[in-house]
Formats: sequence, C-alpha cells, structure tokens
Amino acid sequence: MTPNPSSAPTLRDVAEAAGVHTATASRALNPKTRQQISAETARRVMRAAQALGYQPNSAARSLKTSRTSTVGLVIPDLTNPLFPPIVRGVESVLESSGYNVWIVNTDNDEERERAKIESLRSRQVEGLIVATARLDHPLLQQLHEQGVTMVLINRQVGDLRIPAVTGDDATGVAAGVRHLAELGHTRIAHLSGPLSTSTGLVRSQAFRHAVRDRGLAGDAALVVECARWSEDDGAAAMRELLERDTGCTAVVAGNDLIALGCYDVFAERGLSCPDDLSVIGFNDMPFLDKLRPPLTTVAVPHHELGAEAARMLLDCIGEPERPARSLLLPVSLIVRGSTAPPRA
Repeated sequence: MTPNPSSAPTLRDVAEAAGVHTATASRALNPKTRQQISAETARRVMRAAQALGYQPNSAARSLKTSRTSTVGLVIPDLTNPLFPPIVRGVESVLESSGYNVWIVNTDNDEERERAKIESLRSRQVEGLIVATARLDHPLLQQLHEQGVTMVLINRQVGDLRIPAVTGDDATGVAAGVRHLAELGHTRIAHLSGPLSTSTGLVRSQAFRHAVRDRGLAGDAALVVECARWSEDDGAAAMRELLERDTGCTAVVAGNDLIALGCYDVFAERGLSCPDDLSVIGFNDMPFLDKLRPPLTTVAVPHHELGAEAARMLLDCIGEPERPARSLLLPVSLIVRGSTAPPRA
C-alpha cells in the first residue's frame, strides 16, 4: 500500500513499509519500548519512518497511555554559567529515554517560580527537576505533600525527604582552606552565598569547621554573607570585608561569580591578586583559566550532576514508592594563578 501523498503518513503506513505489525512499529518508534524488539527490526522501522517523513503523534500517545513523556526543569538563573552544563546533562539522559524537557527560569523570584511550576503542571509533566530550592521553601513542601515527583539538584530543602543530587560542597571548601593554609595563610576570609540556601549554608559551615580544625583565625568579621550568588554581590561583600580591616590575606568565595566580584574590587582599589590577596572560587565555570590571574577554584561535575538527577527522576517515575535518597558527587580543587603564599 502506498500512502496518500496528500495526507500525513500514519503508523500503519510505516508498519506496512517495514513489513511488520503496527504494534511492532509502535514499539520500534518509542525509545522506552524499543529494546523489546530486535535491533535489526527497529532499524528497519526507523528507516521506513524516516523515508515516509512520519512524525509520531505525542498528544495521541499521551491520551492513550496517560503519560506525556515530559519533565520540567526549574532553573533559578539561566545567565549563571553553571546551569548550561547541568541542562545538557539532564537532556542527555532524558532524551535517550524518550522524554522531552520543559525548561523554565524563575529569576530567583518566588511568585514567578510558583507561576512557572503551575504552568509545567498544567502541561502534565511527569516530574520536576528543581534547582531553585531554599532551606525554607513552602512551595516545594506543598508540592511534596501533593505527591509531585521531584528531584532537587545542587541544593536541598530543610527536613523534607526529597531526592537530591549535589556536589560534595563540604569537601571542596575544606580542600580550598587546606590549600591556602599550606601556602602559609592564617587569616582567611569567606564570602558566603545566601545562607537561605543549603549550598550557602553547607559551604559556610564547612569553612568554619576547616578553619577551626587547622587552628586558624576564626573571627566572625572574616565572614561576609552575599545576598545573591552574583558578581555584584560578591563585589559588595569584598568592599565590606576590606572596610572591616581584618588583615586577611586570602578569600574563599562562595562561588565563582562572587570571586569575580572580588576581582572587580581589586581593580577599583589598585590591589594585586595574589600578591595582596589570594582568592579561591567554587564551581569551575568556563573561561576561568582566561582571567588574569586565572582563578583557583573547586570544580563541580555539573554535566554529571544533571545526568544523575535525570536518572534519579526516571527511577522515581518508574518506582513511585522508592525511598528518597541523596547523592553526593566528588569535587576537586583546580589550582591556578589566583593563590600564592602571603607577603612576608
């Protein structure tokens, strides 16, 4: 049978062109069921579908199966360079499993976040990967109580038992402090991220513990909290630190953007890095090796972070009663030119 050239090819047209039953063609064209048939049959069906220009009707499939094969990814700030590799990691896993990803950006605004998540739910997404979590997060608590399938990425929420994938922040901060201490620094400052986020709190606590464990100065004046994870806030925190006149010779920044804010203030004040102050960032964003000086930082495997979160979400979709678990991915210190021994 030759398909009518004036109408879109159907699944039956594909099946007849490939010489298989319609159900077999359907399995071959669905990544979730493709493994149920032989690889040769699957290739034959896909070649026939490509030759005919066949496009699966995802809307019809979702009506039949009550599954949409879509997932929502909630990002706080798409201009932050750490998120593109996370998105790529999520997509690489979900697309190979037959899922499409709806990405929304909240701009760190609670009302916008609520509206965007409501929009995702209206599209019947099968689960959410959320990178916007705060320690006290009523919306996520509400979604959790409603049974929404979720995985948190890069952050966690207070006492809620929600699956999460994060980097090993505490180990990364400890490695940074150890590196500075071994260079001879004794007064090390910390410009923390917002303590309303688990990332900011864990890194800040890890800094205090690492300083204490090494017998270094633990003055409260050596810690400044940034309101946001941004270059501007990092600059404001660096100015405040300098005004406190703490005598610090090195800074552990809560993330790379905060560290970039330090560079801005060094240029304003005529300070030299690392001669006057050493700086360590966190995340290993792209192009940090092109800075002058190249930034020493803690590298987080963001692509793998996204991939593991996607795998965890697929596990949760497949096994809704599966107990929540958290996964810590290893991090590593990348030593570059922004750290050196303090001046004598």
